[in-house]
Amino acid sequence: MTLRLFDTETRTLREFAPLVPGRASVYLCGATVQGEPHIGHVRSGVAFDVLRRWLQAHDYDVWFIRNVTDIEDKILTKAAEAGRPWWEWAATYERAFDRAYDLLGVQAPSAEPRATGHITQMIDLMHRLIERGHAYASEGNVYFDVVSYPDYGKLSGHRLDDVHQGESAGAGKRDARDFTLWKAAKPGEPSWPSPWGPGRPGWHLECSAMAEYYLGSEFDIHCGGMDLVFPHHENEVAQSKAAGDGFARYWLHNGWVTMGGEKMSKSLGNVLSVPNMLKKVRAVELRFYLGSANYRSMLEYSDKALNDAVASYQRIESFLHRVVDRAGEIPVGKWTDAFAEAMDDDLAVPRALAEVHRVVHDGNKALESGSIDEARELAGQVRGMLSILGVCPFDPRWYSGKDNSTALDALDVLVRAELDRRQQARADKDWASADAARDRLQNAGIEVTDTSDGPEWSLVDPKGAR
Repeated sequence: MTLRLFDTETRTLREFAPLVPGRASVYLCGATVQGEPHIGHVRSGVAFDVLRRWLQAHDYDVWFIRNVTDIEDKILTKAAEAGRPWWEWAATYERAFDRAYDLLGVQAPSAEPRATGHITQMIDLMHRLIERGHAYASEGNVYFDVVSYPDYGKLSGHRLDDVHQGESAGAGKRDARDFTLWKAAKPGEPSWPSPWGPGRPGWHLECSAMAEYYLGSEFDIHCGGMDLVFPHHENEVAQSKAAGDGFARYWLHNGWVTMGGEKMSKSLGNVLSVPNMLKKVRAVELRFYLGSANYRSMLEYSDKALNDAVASYQRIESFLHRVVDRAGEIPVGKWTDAFAEAMDDDLAVPRALAEVHRVVHDGNKALESGSIDEARELAGQVRGMLSILGVCPFDPRWYSGKDNSTALDALDVLVRAELDRRQQARADKDWASADAARDRLQNAGIEVTDTSDGPEWSLVDPKGAR
């Protein structure tokens, strides 16, 4: 395996060489649990779940940490506006994110630490920074001295003169470019005791402390959305390395989900929540859509793009079901060399999916020619590749059987009767009646494929719903 990943810090493709042979340590900046998750929030979960699966497929022991930011200004503001305790608000939406990840087949992390559970580690980190001359306390606050760290801006490319932290001016801050590690307590806000007085941690401090606690002072990969490069990840690097840690060796950032070219966010009012999206499409189809682009690319949302992805997935799914109908159970096979080459090239999923569709095309040809054993072998390859992407339709998470419900059995009887009428009309050269039968099926969301063994049908809702 020669996996190459695009490292944000060096802006190059780098061959992945783990710190510990046979182990891959990964930290993903998880949710700030302030509200219902939308598809922009969960894209990173899907994208880096694919990375995790690819590492696991090559026998890496993956230590995967995804944190929860459960104390932050936005959480406090929204909880106060709703008249609810901040901790109850955070817990409610932490569960909502967990449900969304689970519905989309994202594997549970090795550990999912909450910021509020690691105040001790954060205080220890601040002590180290102050002792090394990289942080200072003032009026109950603790700040990181940006100028004291010469490599500040290396990750994001920001020049020191152009740095704006995007945080309100703090009491006693020496330089506007300094960022807050510890916020002095304010009336009505939660706080924890510290050597500098009661307060709460700054956002950037949280991730550095948790990453070190679970993965050590140096680890392999740090992941997150591209909107986190600055200031969040830049500040993580600064405080961790200034404290003497090696910290992350590779930095991976996923692109946004956009609408009209703008980042999806609540402030733009263009949010598509995961629960609402799952009223339109199945969970496996939504995952397929979110994971279909390269993780670094922007994913421009539209109903058409979603429906196109759903139709693409259903064509793959339909092939697998036809093979099961003809050849019985399909064992999971090995991915192809072309698929592996694509995945090793910075997780080039679009190329990997092109290879999946190529194998499906060959498999359909094998079915049409009666080469059932060949079709079954190709279907096994498809299953192997889809498993890496987390969307194999026969995975127990997604599979409920094709013909295991009374409703589908009844539908099959009705569709077969309509297909028989269409076949008879074609035999009689009554093309108008044959076309009418076809149109009725299409309008009902049923796709008909003519094969050498007669017509086959599958459900394909024209709006992308199932």
